[in-house]
Amino acid sequence: MVRKMEVVGYSPEWARLFEEEAQLLSACLGDEIIRCHHIGSTAVLGLAAKPIIDILLEVRSVESLDQLQDAMRALGYESKGEFGIPGRRYFPKGGDHRTHHVHAFNEGDPHVVRHLVFRDYLRTHPEAVIEYASVKREASKRHATEPEGYVAFKQAFVEQTIERAVHWARRNETS
Repeated sequence: MVRKMEVVGYSPEWARLFEEEAQLLSACLGDEIIRCHHIGSTAVLGLAAKPIIDILLEVRSVESLDQLQDAMRALGYESKGEFGIPGRRYFPKGGDHRTHHVHAFNEGDPHVVRHLVFRDYLRTHPEAVIEYASVKREASKRHATEPEGYVAFKQAFVEQTIERAVHWARRNETS
């Protein structure tokens, strides 16, 4: 089976799906979770996205999370380890028909800040949402069955936006 990189219009159901999954993860992982965040495109009102709920977990220890793989499997998640990002634990759910991605980092990891500032910047900058939706739709046209190509096509926009978002967040902290 081949994964499709299908971008669809925003759905208000995504927030509910995040909340439901966050409750399941909290029940499953208990005190290991410090905070649970809805990230990615499905967390941004009005943004077109692949209909996959991205969840960022700030945990006490990703090494301890490694011991809870059976619990994650019981919820339908597959453990992929760091999967290209040092310090992360990555768990997709749904196989080729993905429904959720869990990205777990130790509390305070710089990747947590990057994900949250990118999300928050998009939530407050409608022009960036319009531009990102266009980039995502073009990426899905060009790389409909190539996840790596889809991600690579978006990478320049994402990195530039994160850079702007970091400066924006710093200005807002000092205001």
